[in-house]
Amino acid sequence: MAFMVKHVVGGQLKNLTGGLTEEKTEGEKSEAAAQGMTQEEFEQYQQQLEEEKQEREAHFAQKKAERATVRSHFRDKYRLPKNELDETQIQQAGNDVELPTELAKMIAEDNQEEAHKQSVLGQLSNIQNVDIDQLKDKAQATLEDLKKQTENCSLM
Repeated sequence: MAFMVKHVVGGQLKNLTGGLTEEKTEGEKSEAAAQGMTQEEFEQYQQQLEEEKQEREAHFAQKKAERATVRSHFRDKYRLPKNELDETQIQQAGNDVELPTELAKMIAEDNQEEAHKQSVLGQLSNIQNVDIDQLKDKAQATLEDLKKQTENCSLM
């Protein structure tokens, strides 16, 4: 019974005083003491943990931005709608995000192949039963014929 009276009255008495008395929390003491460190060593340890956490978060943000760059590249390549989330991730990383080198090499090779396919000779090579060397020879012969005819022409 005395316990209940003390508990009820004690809690209300603390509320009336407004907590003016300073009480050192045992949590701070116990954390440093539990790890066998002084308070200063514990604060340095906490600071080191915070720095490592920030480095991990920065590295993670960089990786997210690189992935967003890859996705935006493929969206541009295949003319898909842009995603604002990707653009935001790239901006948060400081806009100094580049494609990974291996992917950049693959893209450069693809661009060269596409450029070749889009050229006239590339289009001709897609047609079956066409000998490009023979076409080149015929084109050279035609040009030489034209030159000879222009030399023989009295008007020219």
